[in-house]
Amino acid sequence: MKTSFVSSLAMSQTLRYQTMRMQAELAEGLKESQTGRHADVGIALGVHAGRNLSMDRNIDRLKGLIDANVLASSRLSATQDAMTQIGDMGQSLLASLTAARSDIDQVDVSRAEAERVLKTLTGVINTNLNGEYLFAGINTDVKPLDDYLAAGSPAKAAFDAAFVAKFGFTQSDPAAASISAADMEDFLDNYVEPQFVGAGWNTNWSSASDQKITSRIAMNETAETSLTANESGVRKLAMAAATISDLLSGPLGDEARSTLYEKSLILVGEAIAEIASAQAKTGIVENRVSDASERISTQVDLLKTLIKDSEGIDPYEAATRVNDLRAQLDASYALTARLQQLSLLNYLR
Repeated sequence: MKTSFVSSLAMSQTLRYQTMRMQAELAEGLKESQTGRHADVGIALGVHAGRNLSMDRNIDRLKGLIDANVLASSRLSATQDAMTQIGDMGQSLLASLTAARSDIDQVDVSRAEAERVLKTLTGVINTNLNGEYLFAGINTDVKPLDDYLAAGSPAKAAFDAAFVAKFGFTQSDPAAASISAADMEDFLDNYVEPQFVGAGWNTNWSSASDQKITSRIAMNETAETSLTANESGVRKLAMAAATISDLLSGPLGDEARSTLYEKSLILVGEAIAEIASAQAKTGIVENRVSDASERISTQVDLLKTLIKDSEGIDPYEAATRVNDLRAQLDASYALTARLQQLSLLNYLR
């Protein structure tokens, strides 16, 4: 019968290697119990790990759309508030013109109201949000509307030139009192209107782009998320306010003034209706953006669930494994300490 011995060094080294292995397993177990997912997803999933990476990229892309929708919603909300102010200005001017048409003493009141509307309209249209002009279209870094009442205004210069071209004298000339209703109507329709409804608006008034901001609100859906200073309702309200504030400063006769009031009342009424229509369209886009964000959030939650199901672990099993490893390590440490105390010298004394 042959016998062999096992040295205490060999036993100690074996326990050392096992201890190192259990320490590594314990570190992985602690990580898994804290994160709720495999410590090494690549090893756990193998060839399926690429699928999860693809879903992670999709989640990042969808979250980017949600963040962009938040900005678009802020822009639409600010646009709605601005359009509400413009609509209120239109209502105020309409009430003033209605009163002035039947009372000659309201002329100065109507002119002052028109000037106020014109100034306020310019300020509202030039609203800036997060460093971008709301009503500039895609030209977000350009102030959309020039101030008609400012010195050197090209819009004011064009209006004055049109008046002289039609009548041969300025608005303040005493001869303005002899302007007939027909001449005033011709002036408003053929000289003034092209400056607002036609090309004169972009030349003298607006620097805004006709093209609105188009945002991608979902993976397969886009929407126009802005309005511009070139909206028809804004043009008509500006025309009514500008003509009233300018022409009533001169000595217009009753006939010409009556024609001016009638034309302005029609313009303001149309402007109010078109502004309300623009608000309604903006509200529809707001709802689309909100609905798109909700759908995207649902998609993100679904992808996260799929990833969690494939990468996740049983937390109770992980906790049990950690406790078992800790117990084994404690036993290993104790046994190693006993082995290190073994020495032949203890038996040779």
